[in-house]
Amino acid sequence: MDAQIENAIDIAWNPTSNQALKGQAFEYLNQLRADPQAWQVCTGLFTRSPPPSEVVRLVSLEIVNNAVHSEILDGSSLLFLKQSLLEYIGRTFGGGQEQVDPPSLQNKLTQTLTYLFVFLYKQGWESFIDDFLALAREDHIPGVSLYLRVLGSIHDEIADLMLSRQGNEAKRNAELKDLVRERDMAKIAASWRDLLARYGNRNDPITEQTLKVIGKWVSWTDISLVINQEMLNLLLPLVGRTNLNGGEDKVRDTAVDTLTEIVSKKMRASDKIDMISFLNLCEITKQLLDSPPLNEAKGTSRYDTDLAEVVAKLVNAIMTDVVRVLEDSKVENDTRAKAEQLLQDFLPSLLRLFSDEYDEVCSTVIPSLTDLLTFLRKVGNLPAAYSNMLPSILSAIVSKMRYDETSNWGQEDEQTDEAEFVELRKRLQILQKSVAAVDESLCIEFMTNLVANMFSTLEQRGSQMDWRDLDLALHEMYLFGELALPNMGLAQKSQANPVAAERLVLMMSKMVESGIANFPHPAILLQYMEICVRYHSFFESQQQYIHKVLENFVQLVHHSHARIRTRSWYLFMRFVKTLRAQVGNVAENVIKSISDLLPIKAEVPSNDADDDMSSDESDHSADAVFTSQLYLFEAIGCISSTTATPAADQGRYARAVMDPLFNDLSVHLERAKAGDAQAILQVHHIIMALGTLANGFAEAVPGQTKVRTQPPEAISAEFARASEAILIALNQLNQSDDIRAACRSAFSRLLGVLGSAILPQLPQWIEGLLSRSSSKDEMALFLRLLEQVVFNFKTEIYSILDVLLTPLLQRVFGGLSEPITGTDDEIQLQELRREYVSFVQVILMNDLGGVLVTEANQGIFESLVQSIFALAKDLKHANLGTSRIAFNVLTRMIAQWGGPDIVTPGQNPVVTGASTPLIPGFDQFMLNNFHGVCWEVLQDANFKPNHDAQSRQILNEIAGIQQAIYAKTGDAFVNHVQNYTFAQLGLDATEFLRALTTSTDRKPVVQYLLNLLKNRR
Repeated sequence: MDAQIENAIDIAWNPTSNQALKGQAFEYLNQLRADPQAWQVCTGLFTRSPPPSEVVRLVSLEIVNNAVHSEILDGSSLLFLKQSLLEYIGRTFGGGQEQVDPPSLQNKLTQTLTYLFVFLYKQGWESFIDDFLALAREDHIPGVSLYLRVLGSIHDEIADLMLSRQGNEAKRNAELKDLVRERDMAKIAASWRDLLARYGNRNDPITEQTLKVIGKWVSWTDISLVINQEMLNLLLPLVGRTNLNGGEDKVRDTAVDTLTEIVSKKMRASDKIDMISFLNLCEITKQLLDSPPLNEAKGTSRYDTDLAEVVAKLVNAIMTDVVRVLEDSKVENDTRAKAEQLLQDFLPSLLRLFSDEYDEVCSTVIPSLTDLLTFLRKVGNLPAAYSNMLPSILSAIVSKMRYDETSNWGQEDEQTDEAEFVELRKRLQILQKSVAAVDESLCIEFMTNLVANMFSTLEQRGSQMDWRDLDLALHEMYLFGELALPNMGLAQKSQANPVAAERLVLMMSKMVESGIANFPHPAILLQYMEICVRYHSFFESQQQYIHKVLENFVQLVHHSHARIRTRSWYLFMRFVKTLRAQVGNVAENVIKSISDLLPIKAEVPSNDADDDMSSDESDHSADAVFTSQLYLFEAIGCISSTTATPAADQGRYARAVMDPLFNDLSVHLERAKAGDAQAILQVHHIIMALGTLANGFAEAVPGQTKVRTQPPEAISAEFARASEAILIALNQLNQSDDIRAACRSAFSRLLGVLGSAILPQLPQWIEGLLSRSSSKDEMALFLRLLEQVVFNFKTEIYSILDVLLTPLLQRVFGGLSEPITGTDDEIQLQELRREYVSFVQVILMNDLGGVLVTEANQGIFESLVQSIFALAKDLKHANLGTSRIAFNVLTRMIAQWGGPDIVTPGQNPVVTGASTPLIPGFDQFMLNNFHGVCWEVLQDANFKPNHDAQSRQILNEIAGIQQAIYAKTGDAFVNHVQNYTFAQLGLDATEFLRALTTSTDRKPVVQYLLNLLKNRR
């Protein structure tokens, strides 16, 4: 069998093997995993001398591992395996002549031994540690290394806190740790000391391995076995040793990591503080920071970033524990005093590492600095010892926000570094907010001085000023709004800080007057625009600066740097949009100044275009540039439609922008009809531009009041031309998904500038947007748009809705009945169902229900009602929301056509006459169908209103339908319930009718139905 297994492994892992044979080999090996006898053969293959190939031995041992871990082996089999492996280890790792296994096999062997430890250490292999200690005591490196590998693997299996253990496994691990502590921990700790003494100065790999094991085991070892003079005499020289060649020293870095693990060990607060003091870690940290790799080499390529990072981890761990002690109100005064002194002692080291030029080092200590600032916030009135820390902390935070000397902003090959720095700035911003939450006045003064000094330097040096200093000050100015504006910052306040608000006005005035918009570095120009948009409220009260900033924007939208140019288009739009009430009648000059940026040049992406995800700011593809270009059209719409601009001029400005687009559209339409991809994309872009321009005008149309006003004729006439042009393109190119999407977007935006003038064109829009190739997703989106139209033009839309409703619903019904071909299709169908019932609901809510039963639509009315019934009864989880809306639609149908109420509910209900529905026979239809649907759902096993919130909402709608039918039909409903509904269920209807007839409140009916369902299931 061993030859067969060996042959199968060789075939399976031979890249030249026949694929069919490979498949058979893998299938055979998978069967071996379940074979209770295969492990013995595989053990023999692994330990055989001379050995088979490495891959055979590796796979064989994996099969053994699987057998042990799956607990296929009984006690005697485990002992046999133990003996076989011990003999093999003795031959291979005990100083014999056999060649030592490669690392991959050693790792797999260690895993097997660890599993055996787990199952046999308690009983069966009590001498496990002693057996491997014997290997370590011999001066044979492979044996020592295997001993340390096994110790590391044992920790990972039974004590690694990063892995969650549950139930019996957690209990087993706890018992094993207790047994190790009782039997062997002292011997293991002694072996560490012995190995460090033997190899500390002559074998770095073994020393590093030993230190890593100590770092792992210390978390569950008696601290006295690690913190004693003998161990420290061996460990601390490794922490402080110097590398003569100036290169990295893995042993030293690992020794520092070991100290970090020792410090991080859980213990009482007083013991932790005493340990930190006893180890003299403050002095050790200072010496490490003053050592040549971190001091003399600072700012050079010889700077040891690995050492800086491990020292940062040590300081972060110490400071985290010190702050945790100070936060504990139950800590004794003596311990608190020691902790406060340690806080003062370690703060300089923390800030030194926080200020390190390498962001990885800085990020390592951010957690403990965050903890410290959180603690200071909780203290309240800060004693001097604490408040004196804040200026140095704030200074370090702000200084770290500065671009370093090696950075080159905006270059393609620096994008990753810049993105990482932006993320670091966000983390630093949170720290700065924390400082402000502790001492707001300190931050106001610090940031004010920083910005004032910047403007002073700029005035003196002009364009010769270092852009990094200017960028830092502007960044702080951008963040100053956290203090100066209401509802911002870490602790949001409804009132702004008056001092900060006053300072911000001075900063903004100085910035605009300084001419900083002409600074040669692009990063500064971007900051300038971002600040102008962020603090637009400043310009509302200081309107004298608006035209100057507008001139700056008009200049910057033409900037040669692609990132500045495209970002400025968006920011320009934001600026004029928020200040349209103040900018005045400047549209003509602006349009002339930026008209050269308006021509659209669509570019079809090449097949080999870069597919990598990129941020909006760094994406300069043609598609991204066009998306930004659209902001220019919206900006023109905003600035052309200010209150200071006469309506006739507004129409003229719109025409000046749209006429070139119309000409371009006519040029490309014929080519687009012929299938030219570039022409189709050009048409798409033109339609998007027309819609976006309309959006700019639409948002200026007074629409804040509930009564919708009709746009001025001069504006609507121009955009009516745009609508006609788009409809022509849609009619000829409606087979294109992209064209339909662009037209749908334009339609929604034209509503605002055309008002009711768009209604006569509505059938054409529906014909074009709901083509036979329209997806369910498109139908749902268009129905949502129609809901908006119905809501906006309640009274004017009736006659048009009467004409278009039947063809519209026929298209929708076609979409609802299409077969589902996948998950995406299912999601789109759910969306279409929801929008369909919402559309019907909107019609009924806006008193347009009569259109559903006109002569033109009677033919489809029954299909509509049946579709609502079907959606109401569909209780799949994804459809519950749709079901609730469907039941609400039924309630509104009852109100629409059920006639007047003939019942006044109460203890003695009063019936005032016979049912008189508006549609003959509708009263009986309600009893048979509307009422019937409700009880079909109530009897559905999937309907669980006692456990599901959405189902509870459906039940509430059902209760409302019962009350509505009763109000319209009176005794006829009571008789139907008693003699039909409840009779079929074998129930007494008395309690139900009492809840229903005595009150208009739904709660009693809902509660009755909940109890009924609970008792019947």
